[in-house]
Amino acid sequence: MESNSDQQQPVSPVGLDLVAPETYAPMLRRLALASAGIGVGAGLLATAVLSWPVAVAVGVVVGAPTVLYAFALRRRRMWLVGTTLHARTALRERLLELSAATGVEILVFPGRLSRIVLRVTAGPDTRIVPLAMYTDAGSGRELHLLGLRRLADALVSGELAAAAAVSAMLVAQLRAEARDAGLEQRPLYRAVQMARNKDYVSPIVLTDREVAELS
Repeated sequence: MESNSDQQQPVSPVGLDLVAPETYAPMLRRLALASAGIGVGAGLLATAVLSWPVAVAVGVVVGAPTVLYAFALRRRRMWLVGTTLHARTALRERLLELSAATGVEILVFPGRLSRIVLRVTAGPDTRIVPLAMYTDAGSGRELHLLGLRRLADALVSGELAAAAAVSAMLVAQLRAEARDAGLEQRPLYRAVQMARNKDYVSPIVLTDREVAELS
């Protein structure tokens, strides 16, 4: 009989949302309530000149889109369990196995608010994982330490050379964040600077050599 110490421990999920849904949930709740109120108000006003069925339709058209958008945004979430990436939208949840990745790329979206993301492909499925975003002023937000650690481990579990290179870059970012290094010493910020120097407007895919230089 196996002891408890020999049994495999369950892997806990780790959130990969750059901004935790709990942070903006109160705002979305207020937005949904305000939109519902506006829809009800518009419907009541419409009853002065329209029939009840038409007035109700007016209220739904005015209030429903924003309410539905707020609901969908609250449900959006991304997390990692072992090497499996989970992405939930308003209506469904999709899974992607990182150890079976056939393509791994780092993309930078340059602009006044620059974003850097990880794009992973496994067969016909592709997922985008946000890694960081930075403003021109030098401030920004980065994926938390545990998320970086688990993501790096999951990528290196496969046999793809590009995945191993990205994993090494994420480990370098993890170490920089852990010692509270300045932005200029953080690989993700350096990647954004590299993309900005190219003076492109469209998203930029970093080459394998550029990713290796960031590690």
